[in-house]
Amino acid sequence: MERIFIVNSMARTLRRGLLAGLLGLGTGLAIAQQDARIPLPDLGNSAGNYLSDGEEREYARAILMQMRAFGVMVEDPLIADYFADMGFRLVANSDKPTMPFHFVVIDEKQVNAFAAPGGVVALYKGLILAAEDEHEVAGVLAHEVAHITQLHLYRSLESTQAMTIPIALGMLALVLAGGGSGEAISGALMGGAAMQQQMYINYTRANEAEADRMGIITLSRAGYDPEGMADFFERINRINRPTSEAPPEFLRTHPVTTNRIAEAKARAASMPTPETGDGLDFYLAQARLRALLETKPEVAVAWFEHALQKGESLARSRALQYGLAVALQRQRRFDEARELLNGLLAQDPYKLPYLLQAASLDLETGEEARALAELADLHHGFPGNHAIAVLYAEGLLRGRDPENARKATEVLRPQLLKRGDNPRLYELQARANAIAGNDIAAAEALAESYFLSGKPEQAMEQLELLQDRDDLDYYQRSRVTARLEEMRVIMADFGDRNAS
Repeated sequence: MERIFIVNSMARTLRRGLLAGLLGLGTGLAIAQQDARIPLPDLGNSAGNYLSDGEEREYARAILMQMRAFGVMVEDPLIADYFADMGFRLVANSDKPTMPFHFVVIDEKQVNAFAAPGGVVALYKGLILAAEDEHEVAGVLAHEVAHITQLHLYRSLESTQAMTIPIALGMLALVLAGGGSGEAISGALMGGAAMQQQMYINYTRANEAEADRMGIITLSRAGYDPEGMADFFERINRINRPTSEAPPEFLRTHPVTTNRIAEAKARAASMPTPETGDGLDFYLAQARLRALLETKPEVAVAWFEHALQKGESLARSRALQYGLAVALQRQRRFDEARELLNGLLAQDPYKLPYLLQAASLDLETGEEARALAELADLHHGFPGNHAIAVLYAEGLLRGRDPENARKATEVLRPQLLKRGDNPRLYELQARANAIAGNDIAAAEALAESYFLSGKPEQAMEQLELLQDRDDLDYYQRSRVTARLEEMRVIMADFGDRNAS
């Protein structure tokens, strides 16, 4: 069984009986269910009222590592970067534009979102797919950003500090001990979680109006429709009302009343409404999310085919065709996928998602030379683009040619300088160096990939094996030794905090 973070520390936590429930921190983090297993790391003692800058960075790193360790973070560059760009656009127009943030998409079907200390803001797949347009999703993000910039999370920390001692990592240990099953999670939450969740909801209701107000101002400043937030609240509320099912997690953690919706609409009406585009980029990201993350591609194909019969706007229709092409490619119906992509490129020959999907299709159907030529042109024109660099590197590595592998390392190097917390980039760099014959660099990159994916023991084992080699030069040995010590210090710090 894979152990995440420092298992000895978690075992001590369990033995102390610190398993009262999962810390419900963040404005929308749902109590874990069978399909949502994202325990939060320990926040330590909150007696100082606020976390230091170092603790915030540590918390953000820990929660991102845990999400990756559980395999719930959506790492597809086109999807992840679109929503991160949306988030940073909002932050730049907030009242705290210099605060650090991390925006991620979670592969969970619940209609939910959450914010956590360290500036981590997550959107669930279910929420994105439930939205009608980009303004609704931006409204949710603006609301979550406001909870962080207005320090609501830290006030919550202070008010519930007696319940925040390492409950979260203890929960994680139990989930691992139970194999991650829904039964193990549910059993652990039966005790103190319900009381803690109710205390948290009662507390956050006092902050919802302020987050709405600040979020709506930010929406308008960032060029989004300020009614997007109220529209999303209203529609989710309306959709859920006639059913006998439990409300979505978002409504449980963000209680929405008729008065609150009316107030949000009134505030939005007083804001200038900027000119907005056709929303094509959002619809493309939304369609890609559905096409890639549907477990059965035939289900996604049927959904897109049905949606295309409804008579949508031009932008949405093109996005549905794009999503259908992605789903058809997953189903290995290559000719149909190519026909759709060719039609889309005829209408918009410079649209990056179309170009990258066409190159991906070429790679998968044996047209590697054409795909690599197209990707080389794109990389030359947009050398800093993350999605292009990843697909180009993947294409260069397909034939296991050492010269192409060396080229892949050059393609990946600038991305690693900008995105040093991305384990997928390190994994590709490890493969590229291995094929190119640089096994020392490959082992170092693989260690970083393991560490960032929440597998510190495998990471340190890789570096320890490197230390035992007698062919390292002075600089290589110094680098490996320093990084190994740094990893040990980080993990020991997690353990000390958890044990305190």
